[in-house]
Parts: sequence; structure tokens; C-alpha cells
Amino acid sequence: MLTRRIAAFGLALAMIAPAAARADDFYRGKQINLVVSSDVGNSYDTFARMIARRLPKFIPGEPNIIVQNMPGAGGLRATNWLYTIAPKDGLTIGMINNTLAFDPLYGNKQAQFDASRFNWLGTPSRESALLIVWHTVPVQKLEDARTREIVLSASGAGSTPAFFARVLSSVFDLKVRIIPGYKSQTESFLAMERGENDGNASPFWSSLKSEFPHWLAESKVRPLVYYGDRNSEIRAPYALDLIQDPERRATMDIAQAGLAMGRPMTAPPGVDPAKVGVLRQALTHLFKDPDYLAECKQASLNCASPSSGEDMLRFVDSIYASPKAAVEKISAIYMEGQQK
Repeated sequence: MLTRRIAAFGLALAMIAPAAARADDFYRGKQINLVVSSDVGNSYDTFARMIARRLPKFIPGEPNIIVQNMPGAGGLRATNWLYTIAPKDGLTIGMINNTLAFDPLYGNKQAQFDASRFNWLGTPSRESALLIVWHTVPVQKLEDARTREIVLSASGAGSTPAFFARVLSSVFDLKVRIIPGYKSQTESFLAMERGENDGNASPFWSSLKSEFPHWLAESKVRPLVYYGDRNSEIRAPYALDLIQDPERRATMDIAQAGLAMGRPMTAPPGVDPAKVGVLRQALTHLFKDPDYLAECKQASLNCASPSSGEDMLRFVDSIYASPKAAVEKISAIYMEGQQK
């Protein structure tokens, strides 16, 4: 019996080794297209271009990596394309907006994919986001926003800032009014400086540090609460620490799940598992590379909390298994924005 088991194990290794070797050699002289679901110039694009420069040396054969921006529909255009149309030969990968993996769970009919079938490759970071108000707004702490209305900016009724404004309002019983129509976060922030709105419900901590460090140094913005990845740098209460009700806590868990995805990188479903393994291993090595980490620090990018593709898949599956009542609640909050 033992002899047969050893022989079977040896046969399995013999079958795996040639497949891995073929995947290793496959990338020599090739070009990988890295599709980004956002426009040029934002933090997703910055991350993607830095990874595209540095990842090739960790892939056997050192293929070139070209970044292709495919914005549209809040990132859904690229995500749907990666799932349904993109070549499944291991030469097309993507970096998508971090909330999109859960759009099917929220009930978005335009999300034409099954998140558990994507070949998640890894993410360079997990993110923390904040509810902030301008320093002149007479709201000192989260509890004050239960009695004094805060006016929050958003690009549209269904945008991420509007979604989290509604989530936080529901979970913490806040008085919130959303002003949509800003073309970008930068435009909405400039309007906040002018007093046209009170604040924003979803800026990333890493983005504030890199793009508006003077605001933090001069206490120009006041964080009322933060959510997503725990971060000791942020001088504000953590959302889950404030929630006692199990259903509200589960709702917040689902809502902030995208932040744990960070800047998620994926390959389409149906790609050869050996090629997926090569790409996952390459990203794991890159995320530990001293030169890469030094460039992250220089660019004020958060690269300290990466996740592997395998961990991302397990996380996605766990969120889709959330309690039914919490899923229904977050779906209602999400669909409210889609109907306006």
C-alpha cells in the first residue's frame, strides 16, 4: 500500500512539474496587458504603472507589461470585459476598483461576473477610508452628526462616496445630506475648502497622506470615524468598535469589504492554473522587494499590507456567505443610489 502511494505521489509530481516548466517558459518574449478599470493619473493607475515596471523581473522570461486604462461605469466596463471577453491565455490581467467584487452581491444587474470564478492574483495593499469634515464645521465627533446635519459631496448618487454616506448614516443614525455632481474627488475637496459642502464619506487614508499631507499636518480636516483596514495612524474611532448590534455590524462588514481588497489584481476565469500560479508567485515576491517598497515610500503609497490571491479568494467567498439580513440591508442601501 505504501509503495503504491509513493508511486502515485511521484506520478502526480511528474505531471505537475512539466506544466509548471511550460508556464515558466511561456512568458519569455511575450507581452502582458495590465488593464486598469480607472482613468490615468489616480492612485490605481499609479500603482498599476509601478507594478508594471517592477513585476517582470519576478516572472520567468521577464515579459514586458503594458498598462491599458479602461475607465467607464465606475470600473464595471473593465471588470465585465475581463470576465467575459478578455483572452484567457495568461497574457491579460487586470487591476479593478476594489468594491466591484461585491456588486453582484449588492444586486447590481450590470455586474456580469461571478467574483468567485475570477483568478485573484494579489493586492499590494488593504485600505482604510474615513468620514471627514472640514475643520470649520461645528461637528467635533461622530455623535454630533446625529443631531446636526452634515452635507457630504459625491460624484453621483450611485458613487462610492454616496454609497458610504448612506451606509454610515444607516449604521450610526446620522443626519446626512448628499450633494452629487462633482466631476472628481479633487473638485469636491476644493468645494469643501470653499464651504460648499461639509466633507466626504470615503477618502482613502493613503490618498489623503499622499495628495493632501498639508491638510493632515495643519488639521484642516477632522476625521469622525474610519473603516476598512485597522490603522494606528488614524486619530479617529474605528467603525466596528462602535457598533454593538450584530446586524448593523454585519452590514458594516459587507460594506467595507472592498477596502480589504485594496487594489485587487486578477486574471480572467479559465486561465491555465499553472500560469495563474506563476503570476501569483511573482506578485508575492514583488510585494517583499526592497526596491519596490522604497518606491512605495517615496510615492507615499500604502504597500505595507499586501494579500495573496489565495487569501483574496477565501475572503470573497466569506463575504458572499454573509447573513441574509445584512445582505438585504446593504443591497437596499446600494440600490437606493442606483434608482436616483
